[in-house]
Amino acid sequence: MPDTFIVIETVAGRGNAEILRGFLETQGIQCELSQEALGSVYGFTVGGLGSVDLLVPSQQGKQARELIREYHRLQNTEE
Repeated sequence: MPDTFIVIETVAGRGNAEILRGFLETQGIQCELSQEALGSVYGFTVGGLGSVDLLVPSQQGKQARELIREYHRLQNTEE
């Protein structure tokens, strides 16, 4: 039976989501992005239409959340 995907993070803009997806994938975690169709067509980066969900298999959810938390922590210390 295939694993279900869960949302682990919602970010503003497709660019930010692609960065996080690449980060997770380099750590061996499968990641899919989901965005409202109009937001992706028109390139919205703010508001509800600019929000992008990061989805991972539920079995990798805990590890993915920890990695995202560490990613954000490191980003905040470099500023």
